[in-house]
Amino acid sequence: MSDQPSEASRPPEKPGGADTPRPPEPPAATEAAGTPAASEPGPSEARTAGATPADTARPSPAQASDGRRQRAQAAQQAGQPGSPWQHGAGAPVAKDDGMTARLRPPPPPLIRPAVLGSVVATALLSALFLSDGLGVNLLIVAAPASLAAFFAAQAAGRRLRPWTATWAVGGLALLAVPALRDAGWPTFLAVVSAFALGSLALHGSRSWPGVLIGSLGLFDSVVPGIIWGVRGVRARAGGSRANWGATLRTTAVALVLLVVFGTLFASADAAFAELLSSLMPEASVGAGPWRTLLFALGLAGALAAAHAAAAPVRWDGLTVRPGKPRGRAEWALPLIVLNLLFAAFITLQLVVLFGGYDKVRDVTGLSHAEYARQGFWQLLWATLLTLLVIALALRWAPRGGTGDRTLVRSVLGPLCVLTLVVVASALRRMDLYVDEYGLTRLRISVAAMELWLGVVLILILAAGVFGARFLPRAVAVSAAAGVLAFGLISPDGLIAEQNVQRFEDGRSTSIDIDYVKDLSADAVPALDRLPEPERSCALRFIQNDVLDDDTPWYATSWGEARAKEILEKRPVKGDGSDCYRVGREGTGDGYEPDDDGYDPY
Repeated sequence: MSDQPSEASRPPEKPGGADTPRPPEPPAATEAAGTPAASEPGPSEARTAGATPADTARPSPAQASDGRRQRAQAAQQAGQPGSPWQHGAGAPVAKDDGMTARLRPPPPPLIRPAVLGSVVATALLSALFLSDGLGVNLLIVAAPASLAAFFAAQAAGRRLRPWTATWAVGGLALLAVPALRDAGWPTFLAVVSAFALGSLALHGSRSWPGVLIGSLGLFDSVVPGIIWGVRGVRARAGGSRANWGATLRTTAVALVLLVVFGTLFASADAAFAELLSSLMPEASVGAGPWRTLLFALGLAGALAAAHAAAAPVRWDGLTVRPGKPRGRAEWALPLIVLNLLFAAFITLQLVVLFGGYDKVRDVTGLSHAEYARQGFWQLLWATLLTLLVIALALRWAPRGGTGDRTLVRSVLGPLCVLTLVVVASALRRMDLYVDEYGLTRLRISVAAMELWLGVVLILILAAGVFGARFLPRAVAVSAAAGVLAFGLISPDGLIAEQNVQRFEDGRSTSIDIDYVKDLSADAVPALDRLPEPERSCALRFIQNDVLDDDTPWYATSWGEARAKEILEKRPVKGDGSDCYRVGREGTGDGYEPDDDGYDPY
């Protein structure tokens, strides 16, 4: 659509006569039209040729309008403005950048001193505290990084919204898992989930593509954040060199005072010296490259967070076009057949789902291990595939009106309910297996995964009733809450507690020493209840790791500190020579494996 004014809005032109002067045509427009001004004869040339004044009369208004329109179109094709009405004289024509224009925000304002201070504090704390492991130091480093993002968002005029606060609080809560638990696998899940929630807090996504890509969107701000920080430092340094000098002098004087008086107090009191040595991280020449790398990573990460807070990429601009709606019969018939198959399977499962082991043995003739192992993984895959089927069905669902919406709910609703029964059946199988042979890391992990899939199905059912506006964010919150709960319950501690309880109740004649000795320090309180020599055999390797470790306080979890306290009061006994016969009366897993030795648990 042209920016030229319409014919109706242009002022009417007065019919010209011999005594009415004609304004000269703009040279740019004339050249763009391809007709030089010299090619049109002027009044003097016409009179020289012997023409009368009537012959040199101006063209009619309609002809003049057609000429101007042609010249404007030619000028637009040549990339030049056709008239002063179009973008102003000599102004470039704006271009539509498409996808980039929808995603990229305007540049952020100049970085503020408060943001710079928080970024530098994050980098320094990263170099000082992150080189010895993970613990409460993650929360220490995350505090100034969060302040940098807050100050940058405040400078850009962004307001704190409820969902932003939810993501931020959830991310900080997940960082408490490394401070509480010694096990590495829930710590890894918690740190990755905390990063994803922090990225969502900065970008504020709400659609499916926005939530999925926005959880990793912080990586996109690393390079722009560094450039933004360098430009801000140059601008600040060029305009306030005197202030920078005063800041450096103040910092130098404060450091000198701390070193001088701290050394004096440490030499005067041994307890104070011990306190300083425990609080301050050790600095060595060998750790210099590693600390330099951590400083750079902390600096880049804090700048990326601040830049994303000030100018977040609008990942919600990425849209997925809905599929072509199918006819009612074409869409509903395959899903109805699937519902009938689910119903037939569940009808047979109801007998063994709540009937106990006697029913399992009578109906199937299988033992606990055979029955549980036979179908759990298949049911897990059935749940995952059902979620995929639901997503594809919604993509191609009929969308003609109220009747179509009712059809979609009446078909997909029962499918979700039937799938929930499949989830319950899978969890029941796992419960039978764990009750017979104990808990392991793999068993508790897949059970937690199956339980979360059930929560997702419940959220889909709720979205069918109340609307799917919050479904992407609700699924993300449920995943983060599951990871947080998984870390807080201490999986290694729960595994040790369940196996020790089975041993104490007599349900197991022995405990698998080869397995429990490889658990983390979180398992020490439960394993400490075992009688000798099982206790010493189970705790020997853990004691060597805990007591010989000189990890500083900020990289030591609460689980490791508690284990160290228990083992210092009651160290293991013997030299371990009798551990070769302990816990080996039966097979390690409680049953004889198949001939090929395969065991998925």
